[in-house]
Formats: sequence, C-alpha cells, structure tokens
Amino acid sequence: MSPTQHRVQFDFEIEFSNGGGLQGQGFRLDIDGDDIGDAELIDYIVRDLRLLMVGPARILNKTILVEAHKRTAGAIESGEIRYIDLSHTIEEGLVTYPGMPAAHICDYLSRERSRELYEEGTQFQIGRIDMVANTGTYIDCPSHRYEDGKDLSQIGPEDCADLDAIVVRVPASVRAIDDSHFRDLELRGRAVLVHTGWDVHFATPAYGVDHPFLTEAAARWLRDCGVKLVGIDSVNIDDTRGKSRPVHSTLLGAGILIVEHLRNLAALPDSGFSFSAVPPKVKGMGTFPVRALAKVAGAIASVG
Repeated sequence: MSPTQHRVQFDFEIEFSNGGGLQGQGFRLDIDGDDIGDAELIDYIVRDLRLLMVGPARILNKTILVEAHKRTAGAIESGEIRYIDLSHTIEEGLVTYPGMPAAHICDYLSRERSRELYEEGTQFQIGRIDMVANTGTYIDCPSHRYEDGKDLSQIGPEDCADLDAIVVRVPASVRAIDDSHFRDLELRGRAVLVHTGWDVHFATPAYGVDHPFLTEAAARWLRDCGVKLVGIDSVNIDDTRGKSRPVHSTLLGAGILIVEHLRNLAALPDSGFSFSAVPPKVKGMGTFPVRALAKVAGAIASVG
C-alpha cells in the first residue's frame, strides 16, 4: 500500500505592485504535515509560478486532503562568494541609541591573573561585557514589542539566515520613507535593506537627530507584500519624535524581524545576494546584537 500524503487545496488572489492581479481556484499542493500557513502557501505560489512584482496576496477556501502523491524539487548553488560586513563594532564606551548606557567591556579573568592559576606558559583571558541589548547592530523579534511574541530563543534560523535580499536606496534628502519607495519591486520572502547613508553619523550626537525612518504606510505595504525581514542603516526604523512606534508594531506583529543600525550598505549590489543577522539563542529577550553579513556571488570586494 502506498503511504498517504497530506495535500492542501485552496484558492488565491494576488495583486501585483505595478498593477493588475492573478486569481486561482482549486490549487493543490503536497505538504509534510497536516496543516500549512497562508504565508507559506503564498511563498510557494510566487516561487513555483515565478511571479514578479507581487504585492498583497490572500489564500481562500483552504482545505486539507489526504492523497498518495509526492513532488520533489531541489536546487544547487555554486560559485565564488564574498562576505560583506554590515555591522558596527561594539567597543568600550559605545553608545548606540542616544540616552541609553554605554557598553562596558573588561576582563573577568585577565591574562595576568590567569598566570597565577595555571602552570607556567599557560594563560587565558575571559572577558566580561555589560551593555543594553540595543547596542551595535541588533535584531528585533516580536517579543521586543509584544509580550506574547516570539523571543530570541523561538525564532528559527530560516527567519534570519541566508535570506534572499535586496537593497532599497533612498535619497539623502528623504526623512519619511513611504510606500512609494517599495513599489515596483520584488519583495515577497525577501530581506529588504533600506540604505539611507545615515550610518556615517553613527556614535556621534547627530545620529539621533532628524534621522530617516519608515512610515506606517510603508510598513503596511511591506507586511502585505510578505517580506521576511526589514533592515535600515538608521538609529530607528520608526519616527522617534513621538511616542508611537507604528512600524515596529506592524512588522513585529506580523512576525517580520527588524534589524537596525546597519552599515556599509553602499558596498552591496541592489540584489543577487543573501543576508544573515543571527542572534544568540537567549530565552526571554526580544533584542540582541548580531553580526550582520551579506553573502555576494562573484568578485565584489569586502569594504570596511
């Protein structure tokens, strides 16, 4: 007897960011378990149909079926790669977010002290760091904003590692970055890195003054287009002049991770690279520094 396989049957509606749309009825897809989320189904449709410029999308009339059928697929990537560092260096005295404490880095066990504990010629250094989680280049996950949201220990590697990514370049004169900057772009399932050039002010008094930020309309568009992660090279992805944080609320509420205080985005191509920003697996925390990296195929040299 052939083993049974779960399948999902569904309808869908897709809007394109440059106009028009697509509908489908009665689509069927093999799945590994006995359920699948709407966002995963949308990602499959976009990938399998090779759709471009996909905007808001909806899954309708979803039904789980049991049938004997299996479809397999695979991909092999090869070629020379380069890594480009997109992170700020954390060092003694660093203040990342104005008004928060500086990082303090010291020895817990110095090399000199360790000589008293080990045989001659053997020495170690154990460091100690005291800092707020919002230090350097860091990632926000849902629990940063929502008490019941996923924390650092609950997000998966697939949420923050080797993500297909694009750079959206915003003119230096723009402070409020609205949804118009994200139209006519291939967004779904990608990390979207917003290049403003504001990182030149990092660790100076100017960094927190009149900085670039995303509007609520931009956040809603990115959410509805199914992005995976949003990063920015500014002090905050939200406008900090008021007390509301609609971009954090919109993106983190949809499970979309945020990376703030990026640097070196000018060294990246507009697309054709992967992005990683992996934090340690800390239970109960929603924000932590990361080593943000871009992996680029070809002979693009690392900067910085």
